[in-house]
Amino acid sequence: MQHGRLTSPTMKVSLEFGHLQIILLTFSVVIYIFFLFPTHRLTKLLTKLLNTIILRSHQNPIQNSNTGTGNMASSIEHRTINVNGINMHVAIKGPENAPVILFLHGFPQLWYSWRHQIEALSSLGYRAVAPDLRGYGDTDAPAEVTSYTVLHVVGDLIGLLDVVAPKKESVFVVGHDWGSLIAWHLSLFRPDRVKALVTLSVLFNPRNPSRKVIPTLKAVYGDDYYIIRFQEPGEIEAEFAEMGAERVLKEFLSYRTPAPLFLPKGQGFNGKSLDTPVVLPTWLSEEDVKYYTSKFEQKGFTGGLNYYRNFDRNWELTAPWTGAQVKVPVKFIVGDLDLTYNSLGAKDYIAKGGLKRDVPLLEDVVVMEGVGHFINEEKPDEISKHIYDFFQKF
Repeated sequence: MQHGRLTSPTMKVSLEFGHLQIILLTFSVVIYIFFLFPTHRLTKLLTKLLNTIILRSHQNPIQNSNTGTGNMASSIEHRTINVNGINMHVAIKGPENAPVILFLHGFPQLWYSWRHQIEALSSLGYRAVAPDLRGYGDTDAPAEVTSYTVLHVVGDLIGLLDVVAPKKESVFVVGHDWGSLIAWHLSLFRPDRVKALVTLSVLFNPRNPSRKVIPTLKAVYGDDYYIIRFQEPGEIEAEFAEMGAERVLKEFLSYRTPAPLFLPKGQGFNGKSLDTPVVLPTWLSEEDVKYYTSKFEQKGFTGGLNYYRNFDRNWELTAPWTGAQVKVPVKFIVGDLDLTYNSLGAKDYIAKGGLKRDVPLLEDVVVMEGVGHFINEEKPDEISKHIYDFFQKF
């Protein structure tokens, strides 16, 4: 499946040089006319013209659909920052004093899932900051299941923002999957730290005071539903260990169907035989899988699974926010083949105004046709452009 144009380093340099030539030439003309006609009105007019040309020269994010690590990963700064009692690994790229975009990954992913957006948005004047969330990759993984509530993870992010945005200014936030759920809660708990939000795949899920999450999901989908299978510590980890990290990651990342995901005991994904080879989507290379595998073999899946094991604990802890609205500007993007978009009640929640009621500053909902769950990797250039177009308003 073709998902975007490849741009060689030479082409990228040529494009950037062309933009620079246009800007310099225009600037020279502005200076020349300024000295010939030094009027206040003319100066304002020419300044506006210059700004328009600069903006249009960057109208589309740089095409960077290369799925390998290569130079892309090597050009990114990697730091370890102590936040909220843990050591957090963070990937950073972009001018130090530029507006910050905080990228939050999902399961089973890492900072690496944002590699394309980091390159595109940093080239457009933003400072991209993408952590491995607690329990993932090169970030610490506390042993206790109870250490993975939304309060813990949002606390980590506030500690991170105090370092990367030390003047306590608000930042832009982008989340996918669990990263979206965390981003929604960051915006709910601390709207003063969020300038604007783009969430991918996962809708805001307002707390229902009469229903806990896990019993509800079990009643609707049964015992083999993947979230239910994740609940017992150690059980699904043992099955994943038998499959091998590489196989597990390939199964998850290539899952591209609107149907719910089931993991029957002793069987493969949706009952598929483990002997059936996994065909990778065109947007995911063996090199990408190798990077993910190396980190999950090192850390294991338990940290990420512990997020799921706190659904009901989160329900209890967030009782004070029952009925509260998310009051930051939001753009929501989802693929029409995403299993979350096709889950019970999701489409009605959008269509009947529930999302707009709970998120009053919602500006846009984008449903991308023929796109699955891992939307920021499947359609990197389109997602980068959506992010840029939205954030440049602020």
